[in-house]
Amino acid sequence: TKHRPQPFTTGTNQTLGQEPSFCSKVTDTVSSFAKKEASEMCSTDFVKKRLPITKWLPQYKIRFFFDDMMAGLTVALTLIPQAIAYADVAGLQPQYGLYSAFMSSFVYILLGSCKDITIGPTAIMAIMTQPSVVESGSPDLAVLLCFLAGCIIVLVGMLRLGFLVEFISVPVTAGFISAAAITIASSQVKSLLGIGGQGNEFIESWENIFKNIGNTEVGDLVLGLCTIVVLLIGQKLKDYDGSRLNPSETTRLRRYVGKLCWIISVSRNAIVVVIGMLIAYILENQEIPCLGTVEKGFPPFDLPPFETVKGNETIYFDGMAEILGTSLFSVPFISILDTIAIAKSFSKGKAVDATQELLALGMCNVMSSFVRSMPLTASFSRTAVNSATGVKTPLGGLMTGAVVLLALGLLTSTFAYIPKATLAGVIITAVMFMVEYEMVPLLWRTKKLDLIPLAVTFFACLGVGLDYGMLIGIGVNLLFVLYGSARPKVEVRDLTIESQEIMHLTIGHGLVFPAAEYMRDQIFACCLMAERNALIVVDGSHVQNVDATVAKNLKLLVDDIEIRKQKLVFWNWKHSIELVCRGMSPKMSKYFHYEEDLESLLRELEAEDDENDASKTESMVSTQHTSTSSVPNV
Repeated sequence: TKHRPQPFTTGTNQTLGQEPSFCSKVTDTVSSFAKKEASEMCSTDFVKKRLPITKWLPQYKIRFFFDDMMAGLTVALTLIPQAIAYADVAGLQPQYGLYSAFMSSFVYILLGSCKDITIGPTAIMAIMTQPSVVESGSPDLAVLLCFLAGCIIVLVGMLRLGFLVEFISVPVTAGFISAAAITIASSQVKSLLGIGGQGNEFIESWENIFKNIGNTEVGDLVLGLCTIVVLLIGQKLKDYDGSRLNPSETTRLRRYVGKLCWIISVSRNAIVVVIGMLIAYILENQEIPCLGTVEKGFPPFDLPPFETVKGNETIYFDGMAEILGTSLFSVPFISILDTIAIAKSFSKGKAVDATQELLALGMCNVMSSFVRSMPLTASFSRTAVNSATGVKTPLGGLMTGAVVLLALGLLTSTFAYIPKATLAGVIITAVMFMVEYEMVPLLWRTKKLDLIPLAVTFFACLGVGLDYGMLIGIGVNLLFVLYGSARPKVEVRDLTIESQEIMHLTIGHGLVFPAAEYMRDQIFACCLMAERNALIVVDGSHVQNVDATVAKNLKLLVDDIEIRKQKLVFWNWKHSIELVCRGMSPKMSKYFHYEEDLESLLRELEAEDDENDASKTESMVSTQHTSTSSVPNV
């Protein structure tokens, strides 16, 4: 016996027994959600969750301080030359790289939940910022992009939409990162060769190189190549532990040598930049291309620019947003992707609070935009250095930010002597290992079809730019996913149980509207091949839900089978699916069965047939009796 639903007796402005309106339901839902969120936000646990410093600072130990400060100093020695180099990649003046390097270190101390993560300028963020800077001719676009990207990331974190990055598959990510690395390296070849010209996109860069290859400066080329060689050797030094020393040497000496090699390795960027500056200063008369004047002092703390000037024309916010174009979405998207991936890589088995990391990343961008920063994200190389140095808490960012501020206040005059060829070598070496060569043989061994979205993303990014290339790659990959969803596999088994022939059809996975007609055609084709007296059992144990389109096609399938006078049942489907189909047509309910096995199903169907036969016989007898009683006596 089915129970009737009880009259609705509560609700906003509703009379007793009256069904609430849609607006009332929405109001009640929003109200309850708001009360729940407000209650959580006022709790101590919420404050500790959203301000992680309140968790680790009370437990901070004095012995952690030295480790944190050493890690922060080491990261700063890596960050300063990289920041200056990435400013050049973005088409900005050198000081903008340093402006981008300190505020995020301080903000992450308060909001960061992963001790190893370092937020700052990266090569990918720089190359994605560069087109807007070049088109406008003003650094204001980079600063505004940093602010807007930060706002979007904060919004994504508040709405808990971080799952959106899962729509970018590993092949698409590998193709994008590899193309970005090659694009960045290509943009630096002109500085490595000491030639002029414009162009930072892949094709433009190589057109400019071939056009001006005859103007190559041998001195710049030698300096740049030596920088790359020294950096590669320095990178290998971190793996040297002194074990190759003479066995008679003391263990302590081996340890000191290994530690010295490690320090040289992690400081290699700063070392080659200092050597390059000394060479440029000594050979000042040789006119080695250098950075030139670097603006001294700290940046003003001010709102990000919402208008700028290009030539004699003032560009307002709407015009700036138009110039930024797809960067408004691609920059925060890639920033989120990088940060979450790096956080998971260094979590060491601990759960990553993705929402908190997004809030921290967003606020790092927002606050940094007040000091003229370009867009920021987590840096894998600097995070690795931070972790390897033995950082204990996010407080290491205090030393990193302080050293960058010290460099801005005291060292900018010396930065003018940094050779462009040296910076080009630093950048090329940094992105050299971002190209994911190993992904191709890996996909070849696992699933060759995944090579298609990887290749499409890679070549599209090189051909039409990183923004559009990534969108094309995501689109192609989603087409593969949709095609798979639209073509569910139907497994067919011919069985005989208790002399009853059964065609058992198993639907491979969930059904959505693109798969509706294909599924119906596949099942009907199987029915055409089956014997007339065979029982068609459609097993839906793998189907979690259906939509209205699928329900309609299931009804049409039933209609077609009824015309052929074949027996069809839907077995092991969810009860919720039956409700959807019953809403399409009440007669659909009789086709759904939930017996434990096929033998039980057959017995149930036989019982139903016997009951139907008895009902028909009784109906015929009743009809005959009525007909006889209606004949008049003669």
